[in-house]
Amino acid sequence: MAPTYTMAGGKGPNSYSQHSTYQRALLEVAKEKINEAISTKLDINAASNRFNIADFGCSTGPNTFLAVQNIIDAVEQKYRKETQPKPDDNIEFQVLFNDHTNNDFNTLFQTLPPSKKYFAAGVPGSFFGRVLPRDSLHVGHCSYSLHWLSQVPKGIADGNSPAWNKDIHCTGFSKEVAEAYLDQFKIDMGTFLKARGEELVSGGLLFLLGSCLPDGGLIDQEELDSLNFPIYPAHVAEFKSVIKDNGCFTIEAFEKISHANEEMPLDPEFLATTNKVTFGGVLESRFGKEAMEKTMERIEEKCPEILPQLANAKPGMQYFIVLRRI
Repeated sequence: MAPTYTMAGGKGPNSYSQHSTYQRALLEVAKEKINEAISTKLDINAASNRFNIADFGCSTGPNTFLAVQNIIDAVEQKYRKETQPKPDDNIEFQVLFNDHTNNDFNTLFQTLPPSKKYFAAGVPGSFFGRVLPRDSLHVGHCSYSLHWLSQVPKGIADGNSPAWNKDIHCTGFSKEVAEAYLDQFKIDMGTFLKARGEELVSGGLLFLLGSCLPDGGLIDQEELDSLNFPIYPAHVAEFKSVIKDNGCFTIEAFEKISHANEEMPLDPEFLATTNKVTFGGVLESRFGKEAMEKTMERIEEKCPEILPQLANAKPGMQYFIVLRRI
């Protein structure tokens, strides 16, 4: 069984909830774009008195709560404008929080906003398959999750394979490695879109936010030999190609978007903490807690050596995608 990759749970100093302001910043600047898309693109005629929203790859909060509230605010505004002055009295919002089964749902539900105006349910399971009933979803959301693949591509960990990768993830310097990761991305993104196409009602919207590479870009190489993560930062053209091949959606927006935290601080302690929050759980489950802690200490020690490489690395881009179910 392939391992699942989730962010560090809990509410402590090394938890994802305490180290996700970078991801939150993109949600904040995307709010107006989400308002506009829902105002002009969402078909609310397909909705009854219950309006269903799902966040795929929700993690532990608090960012998922902001994403959900942005959508609810925009939907309420659309209802006030087009159908009824007081949607609070007539529309029941149901929010479905989806992530892997080993995600820390306890922390998520313990920290639900007290003033929330929706019913909430957890939906454990991989979003690479259908997790909701057909034609039940009105708006879907997925932020900073689609660079994770369902598995390490075949051949990547095989030293005798042309696609063997000595690095921790796809750096793009080996043609065979890049092709193996791209093939896996096409499979996973295709199954993700197929599942969402089955779940969304006709005229429903799917918002995708995260990081990708401009066409022709490369990311800098990391010199780590012991482990491969299923991470692939797709190029713009690769995203568009998979969406087009899926055939369930029209691309209503595919934009580069910037936010205040886009440039991560090149600070050894910050980079070490970020790695621990993101990868610590995976390393601990595979090699044990002591090995994970020592690895993170080594990362912090080595950070000053790689800071010049990081400073000169070709930048990626943050994307904002709006897909409309045909």
